Amino acid sequence: MTGDNGRVLRADLHLHSCHSGYAGHLRFLRARDCYSEPSAVYAAAKARGMDVVTITDHNSVDGCLEFLERHPDADDFFVSEEIECRFPDVDLKVHIGAYDISERIHRDIQPLRGNVLEAVAYLRSEGVFYALNHPFFFFNGQLPLDDYLGLALRLFPAFEVRNGTMLAAHNELAEGIVRRWAASSAGPLTAIGGSDSHTLRGIGTTYTEAPGTTRDEFLQSLRAGRARAGGRHGSAWREAREIYGVIGRYWAALLGAGRQELSWPRRTLGLAFSALSMPLEFSPLVVAALHKRDEARRVTAYRREWEMQ
Repeated sequence: MTGDNGRVLRADLHLHSCHSGYAGHLRFLRARDCYSEPSAVYAAAKARGMDVVTITDHNSVDGCLEFLERHPDADDFFVSEEIECRFPDVDLKVHIGAYDISERIHRDIQPLRGNVLEAVAYLRSEGVFYALNHPFFFFNGQLPLDDYLGLALRLFPAFEVRNGTMLAAHNELAEGIVRRWAASSAGPLTAIGGSDSHTLRGIGTTYTEAPGTTRDEFLQSLRAGRARAGGRHGSAWREAREIYGVIGRYWAALLGAGRQELSWPRRTLGLAFSALSMPLEFSPLVVAALHKRDEARRVTAYRREWEMQ
């Protein structure tokens, strides 16, 4: 897979900054989901060989806009977002990677997040390239597998087939499904990859390659289905390392490092809670191991059912 001049560009299409919001558990602590500064995300991506860079924060483009405000001449950067949507009438969430978007598109899609059908229709009407991230992360049999896959194929022109936090079995199942679909699809179907990193350490270790010499040519190749996912898969240890990395940055924030957004009462509360919960600080490794055991069990069942279709 090379361009006309033999050049292939690489990008991590799933990574986060400090603008990805707050962790869903223990919200009273106001711990962020990620503490990486946008400029540091860019620098880490470039240091790991990414030719073009974006940031996909949860339901936010603020990290991208902050970076561009400080680096307006960065012609190897584009604005993206990870949008959380829901299926109507089914308790099922999906995360959509939307690439090379504007502030207007970001604002317009927020009211549509409650219905993935409406959100996708809007992205299509705006000509946005978008993908279904980690296809089996939220899916847990809320509807028959065949129905879920049929909906996904109708809704999405691209799929994340390698996510740096998902198990190899998860990624390989997604890639196998997309490969089968692509063989019989009338239009382009794109397979992408990204680290899904919430710390600087994982950025660029999972990525997407596509032909081109510029950012725009790279994006055109994505739309045309001319892309390949590469890099590392996830594991229990890798998930735990991410969790510990975020916890470490939270503790640093409590002690005054980084952005000073927490009031002294909030910081005192966080320090007190951290001290009291110190015996449980090894629990993220246990939680990650349990998560990955459940992921492996579910993906094995999905593969067995899919192969019988």
